[in-house]
Amino acid sequence: MLFPSEIFLFVFLPTVLVVYYAFLRKTTKAKNIFLLLASLFFYAWGEPVYVYLMIGTILSNWLFGILVDRFRDNKAAVTLIFILMVAANIGTLGWFKYSGFTVLQINRFVHTNIPVPVVALPIGISFFTFQAMSYVIDVYRGRGKVQYNPLNVGLYVSLFPQLIAGPIVRYETVAEQIEHREENFNDFSAGVVRFCIGLGKKVLVANNMAVIADNAFGLIINGEFQASAGMAWLGAIAYTLQIFFDFSGYSDMAIGLGQMFGFHFEENFNYPYMSRTVSEFWRRWHISMQTWFRDYVYIPLGGNRVSKPRLVFNLFVVWLLTGMWHGANWTFIAWGLMYFVILTFERFSGLGKKNYWWGHIYTMLLVIIGWVIFRSTGMGNAFLYIKAMFGIGAKGVVDKAVWAYIAQNWLYFVLAIGGCAPIVPWIEERMKGNRVWQAVYAVAVVVCLGVSVSFICNNAYNPFIYFNF
Repeated sequence: MLFPSEIFLFVFLPTVLVVYYAFLRKTTKAKNIFLLLASLFFYAWGEPVYVYLMIGTILSNWLFGILVDRFRDNKAAVTLIFILMVAANIGTLGWFKYSGFTVLQINRFVHTNIPVPVVALPIGISFFTFQAMSYVIDVYRGRGKVQYNPLNVGLYVSLFPQLIAGPIVRYETVAEQIEHREENFNDFSAGVVRFCIGLGKKVLVANNMAVIADNAFGLIINGEFQASAGMAWLGAIAYTLQIFFDFSGYSDMAIGLGQMFGFHFEENFNYPYMSRTVSEFWRRWHISMQTWFRDYVYIPLGGNRVSKPRLVFNLFVVWLLTGMWHGANWTFIAWGLMYFVILTFERFSGLGKKNYWWGHIYTMLLVIIGWVIFRSTGMGNAFLYIKAMFGIGAKGVVDKAVWAYIAQNWLYFVLAIGGCAPIVPWIEERMKGNRVWQAVYAVAVVVCLGVSVSFICNNAYNPFIYFNF
C-alpha cells in the first residue's frame, strides 16, 4: 500500500486516525497494539506472504535484544550474540537481495551453470532490517531500554509511516516515545501540513519528472543513444529532480504521519542540491542512512581517528556497503565507489572544507553524473548515456523533443528547481506572525492536496524509486 493511493488516503488512514483518537487516545498500550496491527495490515496489503518474514525479523531481534542486555558484561557472550544477530539479519537481506545477482556473477566469471534463484524482493526489507539491527545495537549501548514486550519492538520496526521507504529511524530516537509520547493539536496539524507537502512533491513534481527521465533513458537502443545531447542532459536533470522529490516527498509524508500519532522522526533531507562540495551533499542527503552507516559501521571501524591507510579502508567499506544497500547491480556498486573516490579526494585535499564560488557547479555536475550511473540498467548503458551528454554518440546538440518537453512541463520544472532551495523557510523566517502569509500558505497547502488527489484519482503515472530498497 502506497501513501499516494486512493485506498490509503480515503480508507486506511482515516480509519486508523478515527479509531486511534476516538477510542484509544487515553491508553498508550492499546494505541501501540492497534498501531502494530494496523502497520502489519498495511504491509500485508502488498506483501501477504513476506509479512511473516518481517514478524520473524521482529521476534528474532527482540530475543537478541534481551540476550545482549542480559549478558552485556560477558564480552565473549556479547560477541557471539552480535555475530548471530548480524548473520541472521544480513544473511536474510543478502539472500533476498543479492542471491540471484551473486550466482549470475559466478556463472559469468567462472563459466559455471549454477541455477539462478528467482527470489521476489520483499518491500522495504533494507529499511526494516536496518531498524531491527539498530534496536539491538542501541540496547547494548544503553541508548534506549530493552523491551521485554515483543509488541513494542514490533511497533518500532513495523510502524507504517516509515516502514517501506524510511527514514531509517534509529531506536534511540523513538525509544521513549513508544511508551511515553503525547499527542497534541499542534503536532497533529503540523503533521497534516507536512504530509500534504510531501504528497505534492511526490505526485506533482517527482511523477512528472519521471515521465521525462524514463523516456530519455529509454532512448538507448541497439547500443546507441537515439537523441541529442540536449535530450540526454534534460533526462539526467529530470531524474536528478525526480529522485529528490520522490524520496524527500515520501520522507515528508512519513515524518508528517509520525507527528499525527505523536512520534517525532529526525529529518532526512536538508536541501542537498544547495551543497558546494560533495561532502556537504552527503551531509544533507538521506541523512538517516548516512548516520546509520556512520554510527554502526564507520565509527566501530575506527572512524577518522586512525592512520590514513586505515581511514581510506574505512571509507571504502562504508561506500561499498552504501552502494550495495541500494540494490544488486554493478551500477549501484560503481555509484557507491564513485563517491568513495570523490569523498576521499575531498578529505585529503581539503576541498571538502572549502567554499569556492564554483563549488556548487562542481558538486551538481558530479551528482548528476552519479544519478545517471544509479538510474542506468547496466554499466554499458551508463557509459553510453554519459558520453551522449557530452556529445559523443549523440544525434546533434538539441532536438525538437527537448523544446517540446520543456514547453509541456515548464511549470513542473519551475516548481522542482524552486523546491530545491530553502525559499519557503526563508520567507517564513521573515513573515513570522504575518496573517496574510499564513493564509496564503494555508491556501497553497490545500490546493496542493486537492491537485495531488485529483492526479491520483485520474490514475496519473505514479512510479516509486525506493519501492524495492
